[in-house]
Amino acid sequence: MVKEVVIQNRKMGQGHPCFIIAEAGVNHNGDVKMAKKLIDAAAHAGADAVKFQTFRADNVVTSDAPKAQYQIRATGRQESQLEMLKKLELPLEAFQELQNYCLQKGILFMSTPFDEDCADFLDEMGMPVFKIPSGELTNAFFVAHVAEKKKPLIVSTGMATLEEVDAAVRIILDANNTKFVLLHCVSSYPADPGDVNLRAMDALRKFFKVPVGFSDHTRGIEVALAAVAMGACVLEKHFTLCRRMSGPDHQVSLEPDELMQLVKGIRTVEMAFGNGLKQPCEAEIDTAKVARRSLVANRDIAKGSRLALEWVAIKRPGTGLAPAILPRLVGLQVKSDIQAGSFLTLEMFE
Repeated sequence: MVKEVVIQNRKMGQGHPCFIIAEAGVNHNGDVKMAKKLIDAAAHAGADAVKFQTFRADNVVTSDAPKAQYQIRATGRQESQLEMLKKLELPLEAFQELQNYCLQKGILFMSTPFDEDCADFLDEMGMPVFKIPSGELTNAFFVAHVAEKKKPLIVSTGMATLEEVDAAVRIILDANNTKFVLLHCVSSYPADPGDVNLRAMDALRKFFKVPVGFSDHTRGIEVALAAVAMGACVLEKHFTLCRRMSGPDHQVSLEPDELMQLVKGIRTVEMAFGNGLKQPCEAEIDTAKVARRSLVANRDIAKGSRLALEWVAIKRPGTGLAPAILPRLVGLQVKSDIQAGSFLTLEMFE
């Protein structure tokens, strides 16, 4: 298995900066102008990629397919899931426009396909990486179709057992595609932090020996930051221009300033990783001189006397002999008079 996946010279895996995907999804509400504003926000926040969703509603759901509870809470019961999704479709030609706009803004364009035709369309556009959404993980035909394109894959595993993830991985490997990242995910909107189980990332990493990330559906940024601290090499998070907007995902998404805080927070967390060696950093040297202690004469000590333990105090600063040396000095003969308050040195003794 591979330790890293490369997308347009950007490496994803242990030891590389977290790849941050700003998930715009359908928060454009079917409006290309709004989609471009989402791209602006993602680029301004410093995300590595902005991701949309490419689908034809008629190919995804039946006419009487129910809505999820979170969708009902956000959009009501009046319309079906099919009617809701139709409002959120973008014409296929819009995605080429959005990809070009991303290129201008210096951010990677991504879009998740939900059927084979849309996957083919995005492939023909030259999209360099594909996302397998959690809902399609058990759709073996779709997973095989996308994997056979031999492009890097980011695979979400929400709702899945380890056995279901394994089945999807085997399909990907059977397509001779080893370039994939698995994302731990909890497909609840919003996800309760108590349900998130970030340690499942360790299980995926250990079992499959591939790069592992996290697709976050919790509110706020705390869980996402924790995931990065625990080794997520990819972090995906929904965002919107405004949580008060109408639509199924706005209420559980970050707003632009929060997305910026998330990106900044991730980069700060990464700065704190260090090299793993337990040693003082350069910034601690001056503090050590002040905070540590040295051996100091607590009385006048006459030449020729032998140093007694009770004649020595241990005081700041730490610019003299370290306290650990004291047992070696006790009993040694003093070469010359030592004044009270003087730092002891090795040269003072025979």
